Amino acid sequence: MFKKLILKKRVVIAALSVFFVYALTAGIVRPAVQSLLHPAAPTAAAKKQLPIYCVDTKGEKKVAVSFDAAWGADDTDTLLDILKKNDVKATFFLCGYWVDKYPDEVKKIYEAGHDIGNHSNTHPHSSQLSLEQNKENIMACHDKIKALLGYDAFLYRPPFGEYNDTVLNAAKECGYYPIQWDVDSLDWKELGCDHEINQVLGHKHLGSGSIILFHNDAKYTPEVLDDILKGLKSKGYEIVPISELIHKENYYMDHEGRQIPE
Repeated sequence: MFKKLILKKRVVIAALSVFFVYALTAGIVRPAVQSLLHPAAPTAAAKKQLPIYCVDTKGEKKVAVSFDAAWGADDTDTLLDILKKNDVKATFFLCGYWVDKYPDEVKKIYEAGHDIGNHSNTHPHSSQLSLEQNKENIMACHDKIKALLGYDAFLYRPPFGEYNDTVLNAAKECGYYPIQWDVDSLDWKELGCDHEINQVLGHKHLGSGSIILFHNDAKYTPEVLDDILKGLKSKGYEIVPISELIHKENYYMDHEGRQIPE
């Protein structure tokens, strides 16, 4: 009896082997085998989003000057006077608590014809926040600007220049264009007047469509701003606010964060 069972098992195994060889040559199981031996490559990860670092101006020599306002306000009048003297309109990114503390300065900036941008309500590390937390922080600042000026801001610069897809999606869902920069004055490092001037005017990325970063309370910026503005103009650049530099629709972003019209 035992020998008969062994014989039957051998017959079954032999029959299955014959079927497998036939099926493989006929293409019945080949795809499954190939998928095991050569699994498909994983789908490419979604392309990381980028804010606007600079703009393709189609040959027009235009740049934008921007100021982040998060701390003091002692230099506001000086900066506004220098901008007026040079007939330049800039973009000021304001934190919500700065709007609370310096409403008169906010009004001066706006009434002088400069862009008012949103720099968050509390200057958090936005990349550590959820989508809803980012949206709440953005809209809290938005509402303060709206209440004070009757103006709906639409330019957003994340604090510390930190961002990820969550931050950028939050800005877009709140109706904002996320704005970065490609020329950093490094004014916050307080490296001296000459360094700040050369850092901007000699920057390797300075070109048509550049967005230049300053801070409203940096130590040397009030001293060098006039020279920098004149230097930019001597290079043939027209200085415009960011709202006039960027494309509002029908554009795409390249891998460097350059906004390009379609």
